[in-house]
Amino acid sequence: MFDTPSGPTLLGFDVMLIGSILAGIAAMAVFVAIYSAVTIKDPMAKRVKALGERREELKLGLVTATAKKRQSLVRKTDTTEKIKDTLGSMKVLQQSQVETVQQKLAHAGYRNKELAVFVIGLRLVLPVLLGLTAFILLYVLEIKPDWQMKRVFALGAALFAGYKGPEIFLKNKAKKRSDLIRKGLPDALDLLVICAEAGLTVDAAFNRVAKELGRAYPELGDEFALTAIELSFLNERRKAFNNLAYRVDLDAVKGVVTTMVQTEKYGTPLASALRVLSAEFRNERMMRAEEKAARLPAIMTVPLIMFILPVLFIVILGPAACSISDAFSGGIGNTG
Repeated sequence: MFDTPSGPTLLGFDVMLIGSILAGIAAMAVFVAIYSAVTIKDPMAKRVKALGERREELKLGLVTATAKKRQSLVRKTDTTEKIKDTLGSMKVLQQSQVETVQQKLAHAGYRNKELAVFVIGLRLVLPVLLGLTAFILLYVLEIKPDWQMKRVFALGAALFAGYKGPEIFLKNKAKKRSDLIRKGLPDALDLLVICAEAGLTVDAAFNRVAKELGRAYPELGDEFALTAIELSFLNERRKAFNNLAYRVDLDAVKGVVTTMVQTEKYGTPLASALRVLSAEFRNERMMRAEEKAARLPAIMTVPLIMFILPVLFIVILGPAACSISDAFSGGIGNTG
C-alpha cells in the first residue's frame, strides 16, 4: 500500500511527503529557537559564584598562619585522592604531566586543579572502554560482517579517540575561549586607559572594566574580575598579573601583563603604554577580519557547488520533471 505514492514524485520520492517532513523540521527548529530566546539564563551568575569562592579562599589564605592549615585550603576529595594513589601505584602519574594538564585546564576555563587527576585517569580508562566496546561490536557481535580491514581501522580509531579525546576537548575549548578573549581585549584596554586617566588604582580599574564588559565579553570580564580580586588580596601584585598570563593562552595578554609588571616596577605612565597596546591590538583585529573577508570567496566555492547549485537545479527543473513523469505514466496507462 506504500509502494505507489499518491502525489507527484521526483526521482522516485513523494514530493508532498518530503515537503511535509521538511516543514515539520522547520517548525520544530522555530519552537526550539523561541524556547532558547525565552529561557535565557544569566551568564554571570555562575561566574559571580566562582569569583566569590576565590575571594573567600584568598581571605582565608591571608589569615591562616601555618603551612599545615594552608594545605587544608586546597580543594581535595576522597575520589581524587583514590585516583591519585592508584595512578601513583601504576607509575603513570608524574608531577610535570599534572602541571601540564592543569595549565590546559586553566586555558579552557577550569580552575579546579584537582581535575587534572581525572583527565589523566580518563586518558587511561577511555582507550580500554572504547577499545573493548569496539572489539565486542566488531568481532564478537559482528555488526559489520562485510568489513575486513575496516575493522582494524575502526578499532584503532576507537583507541585513538579514547586516548586523545580529553586532550582534543580541552584544546578546542581553550581555543574558543582564547578567541572570545582576543575579541574583547582592545575594548578592555581602552576602558583601562580611561580608568587610569580618571585616577583609579589598578585593581579598581580592573574591577570596573570587568563590570562594564561582563555582559559583552563574559570570559574576559571573568578573568579581569579574578585579577582584581587577586590584586586586592595577594601580597605580591606581580603574582596576580602572572596568574592572568597563566590562565589565558594569548600572546596579547602576556604583553599586557608584561606592561603592567613593568609599570608597577618602574613607575612608568600606565595610560600611555596601554593606549599603544590598544591601538596595536585593534589594528591586529582589523587585519584578521580583512584576512577572513579575503578568504571568503574561496571558502564559499565548495558550499556553493555542493548545496546551493543542486537545490537551484531542483527548484528550476523539478516542476518540469514532475510534469514529464506524469505525462509518461499517463501515456503508459492509456496504452495498456
